[in-house]
Parts: sequence; C-alpha cells; structure tokens
Amino acid sequence: MTTDELKARTKRFALRVMTLVEASPNTVRGRVIANQIMRSATSVGANYRAACRARSRAEFISKIGVVEEEANETAFWLELIIESKIRRAKQIAPLSDEANELVAITAASRKSAIANRRLAIH
Repeated sequence: MTTDELKARTKRFALRVMTLVEASPNTVRGRVIANQIMRSATSVGANYRAACRARSRAEFISKIGVVEEEANETAFWLELIIESKIRRAKQIAPLSDEANELVAITAASRKSAIANRRLAIH
C-alpha cells in the first residue's frame, strides 16, 4: 500500500466514523462515546499525514506510534458501542475490522522503521 493510498484510507475511515457519530443517540453515553471516537478516529488520518512529513526516522517512529495508538483507541470505542448495545455488532463490524487493520498496518510500519534504524546504525 502506498503512502497516498493509506492517506486516503485513513481519511475514509474518519469520514465513516463521522457518519456513525451523526447517527449516535443523544444520551449521556452516546454523547461521551461520540466525542471520544470522533477525536480518536479523525486523529488517525491527521497523525498519519504528520508522520509522512517527518523530518527524521526517529520522528516518523514517534508519529506512527501515535497513529497506532489512536487507531487502537478507536477500536476500543467501537467495542464499547457494540457491548453497550448502542449499535448492533453487524453494523459496527466493518468499522471495527478497519480500525484493527489500521492498527496492524501502523504497528508493522513502526516495527519496520525501528528495524531499519538499527540496521542503519550498524
């Protein structure tokens, strides 16, 4: 997957979560989860773009780690939506799968960058 493809994918992910949030119930738990997931899901794409503009490998590793954390946090909020029965699992499963795939992609990218940094040092 290219950088541009992943930028587009993280943006689509944020837009899909925004659509979910718009349909969230206007209850205390609905609002709390909506606010949290909106922040974490939109942060995935924004921080990935920042990682792509990193000035050093160390900065990239740090920023891609933030992307991984935000994607993982989003996966957590999606799990809460399912387990609290705000939405049915069937409705949330595609978004949950995407969040977990983004976690896996960014974790692999971070690990590769760390390994490549070690190789460059030796």
